[in-house]
Amino acid sequence: MGGTEHLTVQREGATLVLTLNRPEAKNALSLPMLVGLYDGWIEADEDDAIRSIVLTGAGDAFCAGMDLKALAGRGMEGQQYRDRLKADPDLHWKAMLRHHRPRKPVIAAVEGHCVAGGTEILQGTDIRVAGESATFGLFEVKRGLFPIGGSTVRLQRQIPRTHALEMLLTGRPYSAREAAGIGLVGHVVPDGTARRKALEIAELINACGPLAVEAVKASVYETAEMTETEGLAAELTRGWPIFDTADAKEGSRAFTEKRPPVYRRA
Repeated sequence: MGGTEHLTVQREGATLVLTLNRPEAKNALSLPMLVGLYDGWIEADEDDAIRSIVLTGAGDAFCAGMDLKALAGRGMEGQQYRDRLKADPDLHWKAMLRHHRPRKPVIAAVEGHCVAGGTEILQGTDIRVAGESATFGLFEVKRGLFPIGGSTVRLQRQIPRTHALEMLLTGRPYSAREAAGIGLVGHVVPDGTARRKALEIAELINACGPLAVEAVKASVYETAEMTETEGLAAELTRGWPIFDTADAKEGSRAFTEKRPPVYRRA
């Protein structure tokens, strides 16, 4: 199991929990954090025992965005991370889920600030839970910057365009309730319980057929920009083989026998 000084990795049953771990800096993105994130996504993809991922932040924040000073580094400290970035110049984009989509469902558990780069990473997750005091927003334009982590493309596909443009062009903060109202997050829970709620959702996913879960997630994303006719054809291509798996047969037997299924990814 991987991890770095700014990214902790834990297993909770079949769920991999990735925790952004720079609470003193509101979990602003650093190079060790990005390397740890990327390695976490790869670990989840390659380990069949992992069926879901929860992404959260340590302390009282999710992520306050990019820390340019930390990314630049000082002296030879953290040279191994800069070597990783040099070897793969897209590593930071993959870590932020701009250039990479994990096969397994990713559930965000947000407490406190989830702004700038934090809101950009959020858009790469599949299911989102927020504590009541969480704050969201894309502040880049207020600083004369551009939200280059994918927000000008993804946000309008995830929430109504009028709300996407308001968030992008005003740079103002959004409360958890307002974020839920426009569809950016799916659940608002009491402060301090977002991680627990995310793990509850993960357990529901983990109890399902893993091959079916991964195929359903893949189908949703790959058909998103297709016409209905194209999407339905792609859905059949993606979904029909699932019916021939041992997991599908096990699911049917377990339902008939009124017992929990035992899936083996076969």
